[in-house]
Amino acid sequence: MENKYQKVKDGLKQDIISGKFQVDEKLPTESELMERYKVSRYTVRRAVGDLESDHFIYRIQGGGMFVQDWHKDWSSPDTKLIGVVTTHIADYIFPNIIAGIDQVLSKAGYSILISNTHDDHASERQCLISMLDSRVAGLIVEPTQSALPNPNQDLYHEIKDDELPMLFINSYYPSMDFPYVNMNDTLAEQKMVDYLLAQGHQSILGIFQVDDLQGVDRMNGFVRAYQQRPELSYMSNIIMYQSGDTSQKLFERISSYLNQDDAPTAIACYNDQLAIEVIDFLKSQHLQVPTDISVVGFDNYRMGEYLTPSLTTLNHEKERMGTDAGNMLLKLLNHEPVKSITYQPELVKRLSVIQR
Repeated sequence: MENKYQKVKDGLKQDIISGKFQVDEKLPTESELMERYKVSRYTVRRAVGDLESDHFIYRIQGGGMFVQDWHKDWSSPDTKLIGVVTTHIADYIFPNIIAGIDQVLSKAGYSILISNTHDDHASERQCLISMLDSRVAGLIVEPTQSALPNPNQDLYHEIKDDELPMLFINSYYPSMDFPYVNMNDTLAEQKMVDYLLAQGHQSILGIFQVDDLQGVDRMNGFVRAYQQRPELSYMSNIIMYQSGDTSQKLFERISSYLNQDDAPTAIACYNDQLAIEVIDFLKSQHLQVPTDISVVGFDNYRMGEYLTPSLTTLNHEKERMGTDAGNMLLKLLNHEPVKSITYQPELVKRLSVIQR
């Protein structure tokens, strides 16, 4: 069980690292901290003393406690450790990407240190600081909620200023000048909707996660396909959601469309993971896929091939992305120029779509 002293120390440190208290900002007084954490003055002083020794806090006699410039010299050290930060680790497409990265870097004598953000900006900040404190020689990062304003720009700017080799995978932050490896999500989703329309599906429901650029781009591809057919555009419908939304909330919104007179005959999902959940939900509503309604995904998740029916999707270059990212980082480590890479996903036709 965490003791009171550690609770105060960790709480203050987290407030500083998260940006709640800025550099040179005055911290709460000892009395205020005693009240906040319900601890003694001795406990507060002990915690603050440790943070002062760790260069997170400085004191001005008679003026109080202030936040020290705790950012360290994170310039590229002479190590063989590479940091890999993804939104998730153990499931979906990420093991394949990480395996591709590791295969390339291990051959070059590097080891990788892996962490995940759970698609949360505060966790992303912790991951980045942990990587930098570990003195990694370079970073491969999957952006977290890339369509939203990023509160961790100060860290990315510091990485840039320290000339630490870094690149993004799967997406990127538009305001940050780092190379990336990603998919042409807009064109890919347009290709998928074109296919559904060619199969006679006119009323299509698109479901997209819009707090990352991948989802926004895929939604734009969905819209673009209908824009090329203005006579059908009124039959398109879109559900937008964010990573923190519950499945139950999403299913309730899907139900509202299924109960309409002009219910969709096909559903285009943000990714295969969502498509699998949607298929399961439709079955619980006594709807058969694809007889009653077709469902498609994105990413060519391995499990989708073994579903009943097998899932129509768009290919994600998982292993290739990891391999290319690893090779690109090696070039950056050797101070060689690199260009960003964008893949053109291919349509994978299976049995979850039926011709109307």
